[in-house]
Amino acid sequence: MNIEETLEKIYSLHQFDIKLGLEKIVDLLKYLGNPQNQYETIHIAGSNGKGSTASYISSILMEAGYKTGLYTSPHVVNFNERIRINGKMIEDNYINNFIASLDCYIKKHSPTFFEIATALGFKYFADNKIDIGVIETGLGGRLDATNVLKPLASVITTISLEHTNILGDNIKSIAFEKAGIIKNNTNCFAGLVNKDTEEVLQEVSTKNDAELFFLKKYFDFNEIFCNINIDDFRFHIYNPVFLGNHQFLNLSLAILTLVKTKGITDWLILNRGINNVVSNSGLQGRYEIINSRPKIIMDAAHNSEGIQSFIKQFTKEKNLYNTKVVIFGAMKDKNIKEMLAELKPFFNKFYFTKINYERAISPSELVDISLQMGIDSCVLENPDEFINDFKNNCENNNNCLTVLGSIYLLGQIKKIMIQKKYLTI
Repeated sequence: MNIEETLEKIYSLHQFDIKLGLEKIVDLLKYLGNPQNQYETIHIAGSNGKGSTASYISSILMEAGYKTGLYTSPHVVNFNERIRINGKMIEDNYINNFIASLDCYIKKHSPTFFEIATALGFKYFADNKIDIGVIETGLGGRLDATNVLKPLASVITTISLEHTNILGDNIKSIAFEKAGIIKNNTNCFAGLVNKDTEEVLQEVSTKNDAELFFLKKYFDFNEIFCNINIDDFRFHIYNPVFLGNHQFLNLSLAILTLVKTKGITDWLILNRGINNVVSNSGLQGRYEIINSRPKIIMDAAHNSEGIQSFIKQFTKEKNLYNTKVVIFGAMKDKNIKEMLAELKPFFNKFYFTKINYERAISPSELVDISLQMGIDSCVLENPDEFINDFKNNCENNNNCLTVLGSIYLLGQIKKIMIQKKYLTI
C-alpha cells in the first residue's frame, strides 16, 4: 500500500467513534511489547492550551539536549504532524510498515482510529530510542487511550465545559476525568483553574500520593510580561512567540513543569526553546497570521474559553481594520450561542462553511442561530476560493479576515489551499 491507501485504512477505523476505555489499547500495546514503557514521558490534559504547552515543553527539552518525541492531536493538514521526534514528522514508510504488520490484528480486534494512532506513536518513539516523550491526551484523560503511561509528570492546563455528553455536565465531573492522568507518586502541574477544579485536582492528587503544583503560586503577569518565581529560580517572559496573553500562561506552565521535573534552569536553553518553538514543534493555528496585508488570521478557538482568548488578542488590533469578516465552524457539542455572542461585536459579517466531520454543526444550523441573534451571516461553499480572492483582490489592505473555530475547519481549508497552491507551508 502507498501512504494514501494506508491513511485511508487508518481513517476507516471508526474515525468518528468515541469509545473511551483502556482495555483495547492495553491489549494492543501489550501485543507490541509495551513500547510506552521504554522512555520517560510527560502527560498533558486540559480543555485549552494542551497543544501549545506540549510544544513549549518539547521545544525546551530539545534545546536541553534530550531526544524528544511529541505526540499531539488532531493534525491540521497531514496525519504525520501528530508524531514527531526532535521536530521531524514520522516517515510515510514507517506508517505503511506499521499498519501492514498489524493487518491481522486490526481485522480481529477492530481498534479505533485514535488507539491505532496512539500505538503507532508510542512504538515509533521506542524504535527510535527517544529520551522522553511529551504526550497530549485526545479527549478527557482518565479513559483516554494515552492514559497507559507511567509519566514523570502530569500537566493539567485548563478545565472548561466541553464534551459534556461524554465527560459530564459540570466542571467538577470534567475535572475528575482530566485528573485521571495523575499517577501515584508523581508530580502534577496545573494551570490557572477555578476553585472547583482545584478541589478535584487536590483530592485526586492526595489519593494518589502525588505532589500538586498550582501555577498561580509561581506566576505574576502584568499584561506586558510575566515573572516566574520557582524557589530560588527567577525567569522573565516578554515574548512567548505564539500570540495571545493566554500563551504566557501556557509557557509559564511548561517552564514550571520542566524546572521541577528535569531541573532545567539555564536561561539560554529556555530562551532557545521559546524562540524555536514553531520550528521545533510545527504547531499551527494558534493566532496564526497567514497573510499580513490584508490581514488573514487562523485560530483554533474551538470553545468559549478559546474564543475569549482570541478576543483578548484581537482587541489589541481590531481598530486597525475597516472591515472584519470571519469564517466560522465548530462541533455540535460546543456552546455555539455563547461563542457567537462573544464574537458578534468584533465582526461585520459571518460566513459559515461545512466541516467534513460527523460531530460538526451544519452551516445552515449556524445561520439559523445567527438570525435569532441578529448576526449578518450566510453559508460559504468554497472558503478556499473566498480566502484567496480576499487576499488578492481586496480593495482595502486594511481589512481583516479570520478563520476561527474547530481545528478540523482550519485543517480542511488549509489542505485545499495548499493543494491549489494558494498557500505554502
